[in-house]
Amino acid sequence: MTRVELHDVDELMDLLYACRGAWDTPDRSGDPVDLHEHALQTAALLRRSRPSDKELQLAGLVHDIGHLLRPGDDAGHADTAADAVRRLLGGRVARLVRLHVPAKRYLAMSDPLHGLSPQSARTLEAQGGPMTPHEAAAFAQDPLAEDAVTLRQADDAGKVVGLDAGILEDWRPVAELVAERVRHNSLERVHSASH
Repeated sequence: MTRVELHDVDELMDLLYACRGAWDTPDRSGDPVDLHEHALQTAALLRRSRPSDKELQLAGLVHDIGHLLRPGDDAGHADTAADAVRRLLGGRVARLVRLHVPAKRYLAMSDPLHGLSPQSARTLEAQGGPMTPHEAAAFAQDPLAEDAVTLRQADDAGKVVGLDAGILEDWRPVAELVAERVRHNSLERVHSASH
């Protein structure tokens, strides 16, 4: 299967708009909100808890686009989404997206009472089940582990039917800001390497 890579914010926004009426499971047996609502709710929760961390908020907005890009791939949806946004939104956003599944496995081991949605509980086994103590210790050493757990907690909470989490267009300036930073940093690295 070919890898999708987003090149500009318009492509990203189009993909996020396409999440309207798309679900985490092709037969709609999964979470109670579509991918569009889930993205908005997750991002809004992160904006509330970490108002200055635009990259974390965007990771919340895009973390499940892999379900749209490869329907039915519960085990690989985070990697698919991370690969799609890396070039546009940068390494930290992509890494947080990739880590939202390991963070679920970590929480399932370290906090068994952590509330997974019924669908998340079902997909946990396909994603490797709860981490072993050794895996959890290694995960906790990752510099982004705490942020990934914060993302995961917002992910688990962002599945409320009828909750008004704003509109997608409100996120365009945030995406443009982060994409511009990534572009600027990339140009700086190229410029530094040539001197």
